Amino acid sequence: MMDSIQLEIRKFLAPEYVFGLDARLKAGNYCKRFGGRRILLVTDHGVMQTPWVKDVERSIEELGMEYTVYSSVSPNPRDFEVMAGAEQYLHEKCNMLVAVGGGSAIDCAKGIGIVTTNHSNILAFEGVDKIDKPMPPLICIPTTGGTAADVSQFAIINNYKERYKLAIVSKAVVPDVALIDPLVLTSMDGFLTACTGMDALTHAMEAFVSNASSAFTDLYALESIRLINENLLLSYQNPNDLQFRGKMMLASLYAGLAFSNASLGCVHSLAHSLGGYLDLPHGECNAILLPHVVDYNFDVATDRYTHIADILGIDVHNRTGKAVRDQLKKYLMELNHRLGIFETLNNLGVQSDTIPFLSDRAIKDPCNATNPKPPEKRDLEVIYSEAM
Repeated sequence: MMDSIQLEIRKFLAPEYVFGLDARLKAGNYCKRFGGRRILLVTDHGVMQTPWVKDVERSIEELGMEYTVYSSVSPNPRDFEVMAGAEQYLHEKCNMLVAVGGGSAIDCAKGIGIVTTNHSNILAFEGVDKIDKPMPPLICIPTTGGTAADVSQFAIINNYKERYKLAIVSKAVVPDVALIDPLVLTSMDGFLTACTGMDALTHAMEAFVSNASSAFTDLYALESIRLINENLLLSYQNPNDLQFRGKMMLASLYAGLAFSNASLGCVHSLAHSLGGYLDLPHGECNAILLPHVVDYNFDVATDRYTHIADILGIDVHNRTGKAVRDQLKKYLMELNHRLGIFETLNNLGVQSDTIPFLSDRAIKDPCNATNPKPPEKRDLEVIYSEAM
């Protein structure tokens, strides 16, 4: 499979990123470089309890710039939270954004940036390439090792009234710089470590089997899978070990560069609908759904899934495709359990009569376009049912 290369035209987009211990402390320097006068610092109440926000505030203050904090961000950022943040940005006469947090804070900051320059409700930008005017400068400091929102072309916002997550996909939402500091991962608890790690693995796997993959994205996706296989459990078991944390942060970065350019697939379309409806952790949704989507896709991406299985240490030699598929699915389910993720959709509150509603939302998600097997609504209903 890997002897030939694709010769179709492909592009690759990435922001500037700085990786390493204390990268967060460079926030003030970058704010100054981008002409910051008054900065809106976007975070959430949980991250406010860690030292990381104060570190960033200090780096801004030391260079003589002003800032104001917006921390009303939920784990799945709501549309009205984006609009309130944009109102604060404009009222305070800010001219740039700094996001400190996981994917929720970063996606909310992206949404605030979109609204402040395009002057419409955030719901108007759902879909691909719907943003006309560029955002203000945005610096991201991720505090979780999985979402990679700090390097991606995606922003995921919860349409609170209609109870689903909408995807905004555009070059315009790629941050100007990501300051990626492994030290900040030491503030994550075990459950968040597990969920964000499985989010990163899902990003890498979906990017590798995507119908928009390329030699560039394959490089990052495969290395991310290798790093996650070797370090996720160790990071979960040894939360203060900076080597394990650093390798997981690197894996998240690589997976983000891969999926930002190759896009994703049905795991994410299903997870966006599910997480928005029940307000569930995104990584947990991905972890539960991933084995079942592998089962659905396997027959049209057998070589690629077999390559993934080989990296994960599964014996693929002289085995049929069905045997590899079954072993890969088993590996993913066992990994979930070793990480303390035991839930099924039924345990999380999904009822059989809500599956048609979830599927109706999921089939409209743009991530389906790059799934290796184009889904019908009924296919998504079956996947939800199997994950019950």
